[in-house]
Amino acid sequence: MPTIALVIEFDGTDFVGWQYQDNGRSVQGQIQEVLTTLYKEEIKVTGSSRTDAGVHARGLVCSAKVPFVIPEDKIPFACNALLPEDVAVVRAIRVRDDFNARFDNKGKRYIYRIYNSPFKSPMRRRFSHLVTGNLDIDKMKSAAPLFEGEHDFKAFCAAGGSQNTTVRRLSRVRVYDPDDEGIIKIEVVGEAFLYNMVRIIAGTLLYVGQGKIAVEDIPSIIASCDREKAGKTLPPEGLTLEEVFYDYE
Repeated sequence: MPTIALVIEFDGTDFVGWQYQDNGRSVQGQIQEVLTTLYKEEIKVTGSSRTDAGVHARGLVCSAKVPFVIPEDKIPFACNALLPEDVAVVRAIRVRDDFNARFDNKGKRYIYRIYNSPFKSPMRRRFSHLVTGNLDIDKMKSAAPLFEGEHDFKAFCAAGGSQNTTVRRLSRVRVYDPDDEGIIKIEVVGEAFLYNMVRIIAGTLLYVGQGKIAVEDIPSIIASCDREKAGKTLPPEGLTLEEVFYDYE
């Protein structure tokens, strides 16, 4: 059977997350339902990663074996005609038969968005986390690269994960100056991630900006492996999975 990969974009606000669950709408469930309708037999998809309820994606990737070939450029149109407004297929790729979106990904890029303003914004509330006080952006920018490299990130892992090890490698962590709309972007790129890891790193950098954690304390917090020493887990609405990296050939 041929295998396809789909690049998925979604607003996670009204989803229980990527993975299929009995207690609400999942992105996986929506995609499987549409592909089953399109191919006229039950189709199961494998996602590049799970996302929590409320987390968004511009480039989550899933793969599926399908019974027959539909031209790649036609698949997004066919799927999007059936999908709800908060999820879309933005690209379809015919991949090798043994391709697996979960096990073949080379890494992921996330962005956490903080809206730094004295006033709430109804237009931004679904895709950013509101912080009303002043932030020292320069200190946040100085602290961010200290997370790069291979470390035991146990201090940045929420309870409930199923990992065998808490050692992970991050290739890029950056904080960017507020844009014209007051959005501060925290970019995190790595090979793999722990449960809530990006949201906790973002929360720790927020604490640096608020003066609750010193820049020079970041290495010792990482080394401590103590969750209590790191910042809080920021809410899901600020987080977007921007891109998943693959060699599709």
